[in-house]
Amino acid sequence: MKYSVQIVGVGGQGVLLASMVLGNAAMRAGHKVMMSEVHGMAQRGGSVLSTLRFGDEVYSPLEATGGADLIMGFEPVETVRSLPLGHRGSTVLMNLDPIFPAMVAAGNEPYPDVDGLVAAVKKENDHLMTIKATEIAVQAGKAVAANAVMIGAVAAAKGFPLDKGLLKQVLLETVPPKFKDLNAKAFDLGYTAMRDKS
Repeated sequence: MKYSVQIVGVGGQGVLLASMVLGNAAMRAGHKVMMSEVHGMAQRGGSVLSTLRFGDEVYSPLEATGGADLIMGFEPVETVRSLPLGHRGSTVLMNLDPIFPAMVAAGNEPYPDVDGLVAAVKKENDHLMTIKATEIAVQAGKAVAANAVMIGAVAAAKGFPLDKGLLKQVLLETVPPKFKDLNAKAFDLGYTAMRDKS
C-alpha cells in the first residue's frame, strides 16, 4: 500500500500542522512516512505546499505530478492551482472559505467567484468534496481551528486509510493544551459535516 497526500493553502492556515498530524498518525499506524514542505512566502500569506507519502514502500518524500491520491486544499484558489498534482480519480477536499491576498483585500483586484472555482475543479476531477472549514471553525470557537476541521473532514473521506480515532488523538497531542477543547470540537464538526455529505 502507498498513499500520497498533497496539502495546499496559504501561510497561517495550519497546512504544516495538518501534515505533521497526518504524518505522525501514519507512523503510529505502522507505515513508512516521508514528508516534504515548500513554504514559499508563508509568513506573508503566500502559497504553502506539503507533500506526505506513506505506506509499505516509500523511498522519497516527493510525488510525481499527477500522482496524489488526495489533495487537501485549505484555500479555493490554491486548490485549483494544485489540481495537476493529482489525477481525475484523486480525492479533492476543498475548503470553500477564501483567504484574500493583499491586492484583493486592498480592493485593487477581484477574487475569483468561488462557485466558478468549484466548477473548474469538477471539470477536471470526479471526486470533489467541499466544506466551509473556516465557517465551521468559527462555530467551534475560533477561525484558526479550520485546519482541525479539515483533518476531521479527511477522516470521513471515502478510502482515506487512517483511522478517525488515531487522527483525533494525534491532533490533540500536537496542539497546545489550552487549545485542545477547541480542536476536538472543530475536528468533530468537520468529521460530521463530511460524513453527512458522503
